[in-house]
Amino acid sequence: MKRRRRYKTWEMSQSSSPTTTTRQPDSTLETVRARYAEGAQQQVPELCCPVDYDASLLAVLPAEIVDRDYGCGDPSRFVREGDVVVDLGSGAGKICYMASQIVGPTGRVIGVDTTDEMLALAREHQQAVGERIGWHNVDFHRGHIQDLRLDHDALEGWLAEHPVRDLHGLDALEQQRHALRETAPMVDDESVDVVLSNCVLNLVDPADKPRMFAEIHRVLKRGGRAAISDIVSDEDVPEEMQRDPDLWSGCISGAMREDRFLQAFADAGLYGIEIASYQLEPWAVVNGIEFRSMTVLARKGKEGPCDDHREAVIYKGPWKKVVDDDGHTLRRGVRTAVCRKTFEIYTSEPYADQFIPVPPLLEVPASEAAPFNCRTNTPRSAAETKQGVARAEVAPGTSSCCEPAPGGGSSCC
Repeated sequence: MKRRRRYKTWEMSQSSSPTTTTRQPDSTLETVRARYAEGAQQQVPELCCPVDYDASLLAVLPAEIVDRDYGCGDPSRFVREGDVVVDLGSGAGKICYMASQIVGPTGRVIGVDTTDEMLALAREHQQAVGERIGWHNVDFHRGHIQDLRLDHDALEGWLAEHPVRDLHGLDALEQQRHALRETAPMVDDESVDVVLSNCVLNLVDPADKPRMFAEIHRVLKRGGRAAISDIVSDEDVPEEMQRDPDLWSGCISGAMREDRFLQAFADAGLYGIEIASYQLEPWAVVNGIEFRSMTVLARKGKEGPCDDHREAVIYKGPWKKVVDDDGHTLRRGVRTAVCRKTFEIYTSEPYADQFIPVPPLLEVPASEAAPFNCRTNTPRSAAETKQGVARAEVAPGTSSCCEPAPGGGSSCC
């Protein structure tokens, strides 16, 4: 049975307004750390939503990892064999160990978390779980998910040998922090096939959320994807609620409004953004605002030049017309001219089933491709994309659309 939770009703003034960039006080962030540290020691049921995970992937995990890992969805179902995976806010490691089994021995899984107690729990069982799975391809790192360059374990190791005692030491610390980000990043640029997160992004300070989405984009390979499960709200969360440490640490006050959550992926440069799952019944209702789980899938790969190779696509429908993330308007049944980059995007996930690709009559070499103006929505001339041969050029007894008829002649359909 699904669990529905209600918090106390809040009394708010008419002047209350949502705030999405106010930095949270240290007391709120400390409450988050304390609450998840407690969650590593004992189960805290109110930190998670009911989720149906693949039981076969949980079988190798000790009960304390299953019970003390808190989530609101299952982004692991978007992992594929051989993937390099990063799990943001990996907690006790449940999603990491599930992903490990999916990617197989050729893949790799990186868990990132900032709570020492959660990392200790995940690492405690690392050897034993790897032996049960049959390979060891999971690593856990301490760091902030809005700064995937800085490995906090590496920085702490340096601090142990170079304690800060004065301003010179503080300057040296900043230099080392910079050096680690540049020369030994925790997660390299364009090194990851899929970024996962399970009910963690809402815990990040609003002022840091744009940077966090930018980091997701940075670490993904071209063609990589993000699969994020999180708590979202149907209305903006008022500032009074955002200032409540208990509501924030309980995955309530930091929730982004549904549409703004999706827009954050687009603002970071991702495309093909879709709602993969949506919890109809609210997980919690606070002051009339509904909070629910939503899993979003997004992709990286629309960067680069727009070159004209005389390609087109035909949008199949069922809508009369649609507009994509870059402003292209695709009308049903129309051979719409697109650049090579857009052509490749439309002929792969998640669009491939919606379009008919139309290659040019004559292939255009890359050296001859002219710049394409993607701000236009021009139909492609049929003369550029005709396939086959004209009827006048068809040899007797054959057809341009069918097999030759028995005994000669045409059996054109």
